[in-house]
Formats: sequence, C-alpha cells, structure tokens
Amino acid sequence: MSGAGRLPSSWLRPRFSSPRVGALMTTRHGGVSAPPFDSMNLRPAIGDVDAAVVINRARLHGAIGAPSVLLQQVHGIGCLRLSHDLASLGADAPWPVADASICTDAGLACEVQAADCLPLLMADRHGRGVAAAHAGWRGLAGGVVQSTLAALCEAIAAEPADIEVWLGACIGPGRFEVGADVLAAFGAAPASCFVPTVGAVAAAGSVAGGLVAAASVEPQDQGSGAAGHAKWLADLPALARWTLRQAGVCEVSGNDGSPAWCTVDNSDFFSHRRDRGRTGRMAACIWLTN
Repeated sequence: MSGAGRLPSSWLRPRFSSPRVGALMTTRHGGVSAPPFDSMNLRPAIGDVDAAVVINRARLHGAIGAPSVLLQQVHGIGCLRLSHDLASLGADAPWPVADASICTDAGLACEVQAADCLPLLMADRHGRGVAAAHAGWRGLAGGVVQSTLAALCEAIAAEPADIEVWLGACIGPGRFEVGADVLAAFGAAPASCFVPTVGAVAAAGSVAGGLVAAASVEPQDQGSGAAGHAKWLADLPALARWTLRQAGVCEVSGNDGSPAWCTVDNSDFFSHRRDRGRTGRMAACIWLTN
C-alpha cells in the first residue's frame, strides 16, 4: 500500500493489467491545508481555506498528469460519461451531480471523493475505458456499482468479466455500526456481511440464534423496546465484493476489510465519523494514458 516515485509514501497506487491505466488514492498527507483539514484536503466548500484547496488540487493533477472532474456526490447511482469539455469548466461552474463517472478518452481522470465511504475504481483489462464510483451504504444498496459497471461496459462494448475493480480505503467492518434499515436494504446479501452487536442479539431474543435471529428484527420494529437499539457491524468491502460477483466481475483487488484499510482506525486517512464531520476529503482517481 505504499506510493511510488514523487508521490507521498502513504498514497495508494492500484495496479491494473493494462499499461494504459493509471490510478491512485490520496491520503491526508501531501498538501498544505491546516488542521482539521491537514493536509491534503481536496474538497472545496467544507470549511477549508479555498487557496489551500486550490494548491492541493493542483498537486493532485500534477501527480496524475491530467485534469480530473469533481462531482457533486449525493449518495445516489448516477454515472456521468466524462469529456474534455467538462474538465475545462471554470472554477465557479456547478459540479456535475453524480456519484460515478466513466471515461474512454486519454488525459482525463475520473475522480470520486471519500472520508469513510467506499471508492471503487474500474478498468477494462484491455485499456479501453475506466470508471470510478463513490459507494456509501445507500449508493451500494441502491445500485451504484451496477450502474457504473453497465455504463462502462456499454461504452466500450465489454462484458463484466473484462472489468477489473479495485476497492479503496473506507470505514472498516469493526467500526461501521448500522441499524436494521441498512440490514434490510441489502436484502439477499450474505449474513457474514453483518455481524450483530450484543444489542442486536438481545433484540432478537436469542443469543443462541446468532445472526440469523438478529437479522429477523425488522426496520419497523426499531421504534420501541430493545429492538430500537439493535445494531450490526456492516462490512462495506465484503458487500461490494459480493455485489461485483453477482454482476459478473471476476477480478477484485484492494480493500480486504483488514484494519490497515479502515479510515476510522488508520490516522493516515480522513474519517468523517472519527473526526465528527470536521475533516477533509481524499480522492480516488483513475485515467487512461496514450
């Protein structure tokens, strides 16, 4: 998980089969922002000094060797096809509303930002196209992975089996406590992706029943009694891997759910939850070279 060349050593450098594909994920290191955005905050309009963000984004683009397109992420499933016209928009132009983008042109990077949500980078193994998706639990349950994969495959006439996916750093399975509404949103996902807390087991009324009993607590039961406090620890990377397998993707690398990848536990990363909302944003980027 170390960087290369002149990049900060903590930056992540995903590897894909095609030599045309470049990719990286930043950490909180390598920029000029002051605390609590120290130091490589890449998102404007969240309380950081604008001039610092401009310098940080210039450093990002220098590392990529190309511009990227900043999205207004809304925890949805919208996927935008990038063009060089979008990259040339002025700094005051509104950001396109989407949680994912694809690109088939060289010299332009897909960028998604995160500070606990899961970033996914996708590339065709033959180097014909790339994509990036931002997946919090709402986007992941809603279908952002499927919509991004479908858009990329359609753009380059590929099959899901032609696509390689890298999972970036996100809140880890030991830290992401969720309620029964999140459990229900993932429907047929494997039970192993949700580990019940003591409260969830108690709400289900049976310690011996384990996750099967805990999972029987319905969202509408949360309003009163023990069921209202039922919680599970959700594994976002595992949910993403399951979703990708269901969609026909065979090659998935990156985040395996271990502590080194957890944005809450690893101080190299920004974490919205750990820092109580007062924190910067990291970027996961992917692009094609000539």
